[in-house]
Amino acid sequence: MSLHRYAETHDVLNQVPPLEGANLYRLDLPLQEWVRRYRGGWAESRLDAYGALAGGPLMAAGFLANENKPVFKSHDRYGHRLDLVEFHPAYHQLMSAAVAHGIPSLPWTDPQPGAQVARAGLMYLHNQAESGSSCPLTMTYASVPALRQQPDVADLWLPKILSLEYDPRNLPIAQKSGLTIGMAMTEKQGGTDVRANTTRAHAVGASGPGQPYELVGHKWFCSAPMCDAFLTLAQTDKGLSCFLLPRHRPDGSRNQFYIQRLKNKLGNWSNASSEVEYRGALAWMIGEEGRGVPTIIEMVSSTRFDCMIGSSSLMRQALTQAMHHCSYRRVGGRTLSEQPPMQNVLADLALESEAALALTMRMGHALDNPFNEQEEKFARLVTAVGKYWICKRAPEMVAEASECLGGAGYVEETIMPRLYREAPVNSIWEGSGNVQCLDVLRALSKEAGVLDVLFAELGDGHGDARLKKHIDRLQSAFTDKDDIQYRARQLTEDVAVALQAKLLLEAGNESVSDAFIASRLQGHGRAYGTLPRGLDIDGLLARSAPQA
Repeated sequence: MSLHRYAETHDVLNQVPPLEGANLYRLDLPLQEWVRRYRGGWAESRLDAYGALAGGPLMAAGFLANENKPVFKSHDRYGHRLDLVEFHPAYHQLMSAAVAHGIPSLPWTDPQPGAQVARAGLMYLHNQAESGSSCPLTMTYASVPALRQQPDVADLWLPKILSLEYDPRNLPIAQKSGLTIGMAMTEKQGGTDVRANTTRAHAVGASGPGQPYELVGHKWFCSAPMCDAFLTLAQTDKGLSCFLLPRHRPDGSRNQFYIQRLKNKLGNWSNASSEVEYRGALAWMIGEEGRGVPTIIEMVSSTRFDCMIGSSSLMRQALTQAMHHCSYRRVGGRTLSEQPPMQNVLADLALESEAALALTMRMGHALDNPFNEQEEKFARLVTAVGKYWICKRAPEMVAEASECLGGAGYVEETIMPRLYREAPVNSIWEGSGNVQCLDVLRALSKEAGVLDVLFAELGDGHGDARLKKHIDRLQSAFTDKDDIQYRARQLTEDVAVALQAKLLLEAGNESVSDAFIASRLQGHGRAYGTLPRGLDIDGLLARSAPQA
């Protein structure tokens, strides 16, 4: 008897349609509102165009770029040293789109009100499609303030750094249409403690800012080693100094910059991170000799801002995936999104996502006002506060969002495992949690007016007694100097949630602000999905659900 009739074992039912080709800007109502709130609305057409790219071809490219990791080619077949990293074409597609749309350059080439906010929105969209390519984009963007401290060097480099053309060719800068910049600071023996660096810089002729030096030493982390030049640190007789080290010398020959190996990382797979050695590598001093940390901190501050954007965007993409899945998947005859336990989880995740976005965009607004003393001090503080808090919240939030998909969220055919692998990186890179919290204390205790700016921003709680009570406790906590470093993380967290609550209140959406304050300031369960009773859950879900 034929058994062919048994070959089909079941009908495929109750499956979630793929979320492919979605415009990530149009489906994200909170992003639209926060961009407009902080004067970035003029860039709406740019954001809309990039949202379509990020949710369509760039999303597909992100999968390919992660499935095909960069490959290090140390030598050619004849034994000549190459020091090249080869990337899949999808990676170059991602980079080309981002550069063409001004992600590394927009605030510097078009510094109108809201430019930092608009650029943050673009980066927020790009990072949802693929995070690894964001590393060189961030460093190229962040190099500009540091390089401007050395005008003679900046005049040569900035026109091509700010170009809208992506040029990945390994050529001297004179032959290229666009440039990318990397960063190499940490060494084996020091890590975050860059003052322990042992790399030495030797003047070729005259010494001092703008002069050429030869560097000898190593860097334990050099991200995006195929960039055209790197901001790096080395010791001179006057102390740690900042340098720009290109891949090629002015005569077109290769510089003495040697890649030792690529890092085998938890995530961030599409991006190459490496260990390198300088063996007399030619570099030019940027800024004052012996003041390398204050010089490069201009770059670090901008990269930390991008860590806030990056973690916020990972949260948003995880939320988008979870809400999309739950709006279709049926259990017990009802979609998951109709069931109270899941509604509690999704609403809680939506709160976390929007609060992260709000603080990030408020930070962008501060950066858009560099000549306003209050905004400058606000940015000085919130760079560290936001970098700590938002990046700390991302891994747990992404994990919970993955669980909403059940077993489907644990397989590589979805984006969720990649988001989860990516989530810790922003907390670790550019100074991990304790570094940020100590920087918060440093800013508040040693820099005049920063504490006053914080409490001026918070005000009286914007008319909410619960927030006012939290602010009063926070003021008392800073008055008490005993074991303040021991309490650094708690203080930083309390500042972060106070600022987020204030921003959400100020924005005027009562459903969001009331739920955030009730859950984050008045006691909250230790896991997501433990929101208290009496909140507008339907309103929260409708607001953050992927819009048609």
